[in-house]
Amino acid sequence: MGVSRLRLVAVIFLGILGIAAAQPKVNLTSRARPVAATHLPPSNFRVDARLVQIPVTVTDPMDHNVMSLNADNFRLFEGNVEQKISAFSIADAPVSAGIVFDTSGSMKKRMQESRGAVQQFLQTAVPNDEFFLVQFADTASLLSPFTRQPDSILHDLEGMDAHGWTALYDAMFLSVQQLRRATNPRRVLLVLSDGEDNNSRYSESEALSLVREADVRVYAIGLFTKARCLERMAEETGGRMITIHNFSELPAAMEKLSDEIRNQYMLGYFPSNDANDGRYRKVRVEVKTPAGTPPLRLAWRRGYVTPTE
Repeated sequence: MGVSRLRLVAVIFLGILGIAAAQPKVNLTSRARPVAATHLPPSNFRVDARLVQIPVTVTDPMDHNVMSLNADNFRLFEGNVEQKISAFSIADAPVSAGIVFDTSGSMKKRMQESRGAVQQFLQTAVPNDEFFLVQFADTASLLSPFTRQPDSILHDLEGMDAHGWTALYDAMFLSVQQLRRATNPRRVLLVLSDGEDNNSRYSESEALSLVREADVRVYAIGLFTKARCLERMAEETGGRMITIHNFSELPAAMEKLSDEIRNQYMLGYFPSNDANDGRYRKVRVEVKTPAGTPPLRLAWRRGYVTPTE
């Protein structure tokens, strides 16, 4: 290599050293090595965990609601396996309610009092409640979709006439479909009817399966007739049915159902059997009665259907 080339290399090398010396000094701290997964404490949280909520109504021997209990007073079983109650609250949130109104021919002389009972129920509305109206006779039809204006429900009730047969099961199917559009997690169906079904496309067992699997409470008033199918639907879903034998009993019956709809305990648990097999799981709730308290009556959602993979 010639002298001139050596000098050029030397100049370039010294220039690089000068630039490096002019840069500010930067300190780099080594990042700690992450802890191995086997050293982390075990976690009970699962991303796919499914909280099941069971509404419970408690009444005393005088049929008054009991709202003074806490989580320790309850035991909850799925099948025969006791579950840990992970969530507990007293339900006071708004409701999405479907009013299922019988207008079959046998209701002709019962329309006025039945409309009055619905009006009584709507007067208990709180902010963010929403309602819809399904009418049934020969067929079932949606007269009023969800609304937060109770007066619109009353207006539609005034235009109904009694005639025809009783398509109760079809009305339950239509109402459950409508509840899928609800904006509130608490969902109820309030049914007023004076007889058993005699004109539906769907069967009693199909209607019962539908309400058992849906997260809905069924409350019903039987007008002069104890509708066995409605009583079973109410029992399975944690609701209630009341049969009246005189119109003078109707206001008290509606007040009782309205009170129960508004006063419930909500028990939540993560099932110990976490299989997503699409099966119906039976649920049982027991109450440990406080000392000095008379026996209490319980109504609760009797089961749920698991999702499928």
